[in-house]
Amino acid sequence: MLVGTVIGNVWATRKNEELSGCKLMIVDPLRFPGRARAYPIVAVDQIGAGVGETVLVVSGSSARISVGSGDLPIDHVIVGVVDEVDLADESQWADDGPQ
Repeated sequence: MLVGTVIGNVWATRKNEELSGCKLMIVDPLRFPGRARAYPIVAVDQIGAGVGETVLVVSGSSARISVGSGDLPIDHVIVGVVDEVDLADESQWADDGPQ
């Protein structure tokens, strides 16, 4: 599971038919100093998240199971909207927005 910020939407009129009806969002994972930068991912939004919200994202088989099927062509799914992140040492979180 990862925490990230929704930075945009993806519209694809031509896609695998099993993805019909899936809302696709671009999520920028939170970055921590001294860690490799994670690139934005595309995630299926099952909860109605919006741009600018901090979200929880699951991946792999957990993502496919969370949408009700273990055989959909999905890698990431937004499963929650984060109300607050509380770190013991706030300097460990590089919250400098998308780059």
